[in-house]
Amino acid sequence: MANPQRLRKVADQIQRELSQIVRSELKDPRVGMITFTGVEVTSDLAHAKVFYTLLGDSDQKEHTNKGLKRAAGFIRTMLGQKLSTHTTPELHFIYDESVERGVRLSRLIDEAVAGISEKPAE
Repeated sequence: MANPQRLRKVADQIQRELSQIVRSELKDPRVGMITFTGVEVTSDLAHAKVFYTLLGDSDQKEHTNKGLKRAAGFIRTMLGQKLSTHTTPELHFIYDESVERGVRLSRLIDEAVAGISEKPAE
């Protein structure tokens, strides 16, 4: 059984290092301005789910996803040079829809509030 606090520290380190690698070393034009929103690692550190978000339409999301999958081996190699763990986890990139969902809900709330305030008083 792995220490949950250690797993959290490793996940945080992976998130920081991935941001640096993608920003400064990855040359794939499909991967532009993305934000890593979280990392979940398995207890044996063999796999890591990497959640990311970006601004753009569905085409941009698809291009970015393909670019990340194509570059996963390179990113993992670079990550392995920076981590102080025995193994480097296999990276699984997952688009994080929570930010987009939050913006959509906020917009709906604003519209509902505006609709209530526009009704004439009886």
